[in-house]
Amino acid sequence: MTTESLIPVVVNGAVGKMGREVVKAVSQADDMMLVGAVDHNPDYRGQDAGDVAGCGSLEVPIVDDLQSILVLATQEKVQGVMVDFTHPDSVYENVRSAIAYGVRPVVGTTGLSEEQIKDLGEFAEKASTGCLIIPNFSIGMVLLQQAAIQASQYFDHVEIIELHHNQKADAPSGTAIKTAQMLSGLGKTYNPSSVKETETIQGARGGLADENIRIHSVRLPGLIAHQEVLFGAKGELYTLRHDTSDRVCYMAGVLLAIRQVTQLQSLVYGLEKIL
Repeated sequence: MTTESLIPVVVNGAVGKMGREVVKAVSQADDMMLVGAVDHNPDYRGQDAGDVAGCGSLEVPIVDDLQSILVLATQEKVQGVMVDFTHPDSVYENVRSAIAYGVRPVVGTTGLSEEQIKDLGEFAEKASTGCLIIPNFSIGMVLLQQAAIQASQYFDHVEIIELHHNQKADAPSGTAIKTAQMLSGLGKTYNPSSVKETETIQGARGGLADENIRIHSVRLPGLIAHQEVLFGAKGELYTLRHDTSDRVCYMAGVLLAIRQVTQLQSLVYGLEKIL
């Protein structure tokens, strides 16, 4: 494959734990080329993105100006892709900027509101630019969510517990929200009340999502990303659980999303939509 036919990729949030894995995965993919690495951490400014990621020099310096790198990505013969693993406070503007420059976003940052996702969808459609928002890039998590949909046909009581490292800024996780949305979109209301509940400590019963689904968030050092979906009925408990032990598990999904987004003309939400 010639250099001209490689997919140009910008990694936004290149110094973060996920960003480093993406830099490494993109640099090792035969059909991709890392053209930019962006991060606002001043301690790494100017350093080689490959050296920081631990995969050897790539001659791609880490910069803090996303706009200039987006311009660079548009100068390639193949339309560029921006992979965003940054922060909930900045992801919306990052995605809008990428679409405005004609660079296709693949978004792993969670924390976007439904209104923001709707707005980005309209913006992407007007620009005829593909955009993928993926709360979780793990194939295993997609399988868990599909199993949860099947289980919901037989159980009326369900709660979601998500556990993440203590550096995660948003709660609940985008994956838990997505799981709740999938369950709440099936035309039933869960957890019919059998007693009047009282919380002596506010929030003890977790957050309340659509169709009366409870979500509980745990933040502790030592965790990476974990989720349980618990279904209960008389005399039995059905538990679905997904555990992450290494962030490399997300990279197959990230690379798939980079390839697929180049074929899209609008926004798509969820990894299951492109499998």
